[in-house]
Amino acid sequence: MNAYLALGIAIVAEVVATSALKASDGFSRATPALIVIVGYSVAFYSMSLALKTVPVGIAYAIWCGLGMVLISVAAFVLYGQKINFPGWIGIALILCGVVVLNVSASPPAD
Repeated sequence: MNAYLALGIAIVAEVVATSALKASDGFSRATPALIVIVGYSVAFYSMSLALKTVPVGIAYAIWCGLGMVLISVAAFVLYGQKINFPGWIGIALILCGVVVLNVSASPPAD
C-alpha cells in the first residue's frame, strides 16, 4: 500500500473516531463507542504502515495538521461548533505549515 494512502486512511479514521467520541457521550452510547474503538484501531494500524516509508516527523505533522483541520470542520458541520474569523485564519496557517513541511522535506527513503 502506498504510504501516503495509508496516512490518508489514518487521518480519516482518526477524524471519524474523534467525531464519534463526542457522540459516545462518555462511552455511554454503544454504537458511537464502537466506532471510536474501530476508528482509532484503523488509524493507528494505518499510521504504522505509513511509518514504514514516511519519516515519523513528517507523518505526524501531516496527521496532526490535517486532523485538526478536518476535526474543526467536522465539529462545525456535525455539532454546530462556531469557528470565528481568527479560527479560520489559524486553520489556513496549519494547512500552509503542512504544505511547507512537505515541500521542504527530503524524499522518503524506500
